[in-house]
Amino acid sequence: MKMPTNIIPAIRQIKDFEKALESSSKWIIFLETRIGQLKSLVQYAKRKNKNVLIHIDLIQGLKADEYGVEYLVREVKPDGILSTRGSVVESVKKHKLIAIQRLFLLDSLSLENNVKISGRYKADYIEVLPGKMPEIIQDIHEKTDIPIIAGGLIKKKSEVHAALNAGAIAISTSCTDLW
Repeated sequence: MKMPTNIIPAIRQIKDFEKALESSSKWIIFLETRIGQLKSLVQYAKRKNKNVLIHIDLIQGLKADEYGVEYLVREVKPDGILSTRGSVVESVKKHKLIAIQRLFLLDSLSLENNVKISGRYKADYIEVLPGKMPEIIQDIHEKTDIPIIAGGLIKKKSEVHAALNAGAIAISTSCTDLW
């Protein structure tokens, strides 16, 4: 399943769920929710023809490990899983779901280490946070040859355009004005 170039609504609060479903994006990301709500939310989103990505590290009541991935695959049935953990990305790949490695960039050392990790686990996509650094987006894509999603702190259309022009294939944002 290929991700198109667009803005992907990242749902941080359940009150934004309906707005995400009304967006033109075929994709949505669940960032923060409780494990007890997740299955029904995913089923509802799929009935509305949305592809669902879940950030496993942020689901309350679910451990971000191989058993957590197995639970999501068998019970919740998302289209893909995001994580900051390489071992989780590796587990997601074994289950043949879309695996997205989320990278938080703090300095040049974290950039270097994250590029090494991404190369080792071969995620399908890398989500770069903060996504407001076009030069870094381009650099990571060149070093890994993995498609980049820009996320974090993007609140203006000009920032969306800058990230896309730098080579990002999509923008993930919880800023509902951009959806």
